[in-house]
Amino acid sequence: MIQFISNADHYEMVINKVRAVKKILWIGTADIKDLHIKMGRDIVPFLKLISDLLKRGVEVRLIHAKEPGPNFREDFDKYPILAESLERVLCPRVHFKLMIFDMGTAYIGSANLTGAGMGMKSEHTRNFEAGILTTEPTLVESAVNQFDEVWMGKFCSKCRRKAYCGDRIS
Repeated sequence: MIQFISNADHYEMVINKVRAVKKILWIGTADIKDLHIKMGRDIVPFLKLISDLLKRGVEVRLIHAKEPGPNFREDFDKYPILAESLERVLCPRVHFKLMIFDMGTAYIGSANLTGAGMGMKSEHTRNFEAGILTTEPTLVESAVNQFDEVWMGKFCSKCRRKAYCGDRIS
């Protein structure tokens, strides 16, 4: 299955895949901000969903390119399990937007983990995004490999941005 996703569909389709994860969620994004989602009748920080996944025993890895702002940090501090269990790496060279769901489905696209990219912004304030959601084994494997190579520090020895890397992988 390969499904094209545009604009507001990111919110419904990708966030719903995050909700459904059973064991492993890998997220790669250049930018991460204080994104909010619907949870039942409530509107909550996306970090609450990540916190709930961690409490269920889901392994969550996050690679992002820069430190998020104060609103994100404030929400982060509301969920202590994030500091304890969220595996996180900051890499200033990351510009990909990937999500790997239970190693069997991948989102590959343009949307950052922000309100305008994947959150609850209205159609008039949302970015124009495009991506694919796929279970196609070759695409999923390629996304997993790219994420894992960055996660493991494959490119760190030749990186010319180490001066901006506050969270060195290797």
